This record gives sequence, C-alpha cells and structure tokens, in this order.
Amino acid sequence: MTGIQRLIVEGQLTPVSHYCHVVRAGNTIWVSGAIGVAPDGSVPADVGQQAEIALASIDACLKAAGAGPEHVVKVNVYLTDVADRTKINPARQRYFGEHRPASTLVGVTALVLAEAKVEIEATAVVP
Repeated sequence: MTGIQRLIVEGQLTPVSHYCHVVRAGNTIWVSGAIGVAPDGSVPADVGQQAEIALASIDACLKAAGAGPEHVVKVNVYLTDVADRTKINPARQRYFGEHRPASTLVGVTALVLAEAKVEIEATAVVP
C-alpha cells in the first residue's frame, strides 16, 4: 500500500470535529478515539458497556483499514474515573485475548459527551 488512506467508517459515530475515524499510512494504522455510543445514539450508564461499544467501534475501523485486534500495538485509554479500570478490563481481555497491546491509562475530567466515561484510541501495525 502506498500513500495515506483517511477513512470515515459507515455505521460509526459521525466525527464531532475535523477528523476521520481511521488513517492508514503504509503498514501503520491509527484509530481515532472511540467512545461508548450505541447505534441508537444512547450512551449506557455502565462504563463496562461503554468500553464494549468503544472496542466494537475500534474493531470496525481496524477492519475497514485491513487489520484486526491482533495487529494493535498500542492503546490509549481515557477514563473520567481511573478506578473504573477494573470495570473495563473484562472488555479489553475479551477483545484482545492473547494479543496484549502496550497501553496508557489517563484520568480526565471530561470527554466529548457528558455521559461518556471512557474513550479508547488504538495504533496498529500490519506486517
């Protein structure tokens, strides 16, 4: 692959600013931060459910760029309450399985939607 692909992925939350869902340049893929907004536009109160939805969004973006969870090398996780780490870990374990990425967890005061409690972004490399 040559050049840079910038993808808006059908079925994903419309970007709230001037960005796209995923960018691929060569064998590297960057997925923009995903939050837990359900297809009907609702945001579950449970942070674990929000994490499941965010990871499903990341998965759709990775697939659109020709990758999967096994290609993710780094995730950045933003939580409005870092104590919720234990509540989102089951979703992470299910999604990544044996393919553990490097990870950074950051506590933040707010996310783009007031109801959002977690945002996850990912970087992947396709050999």
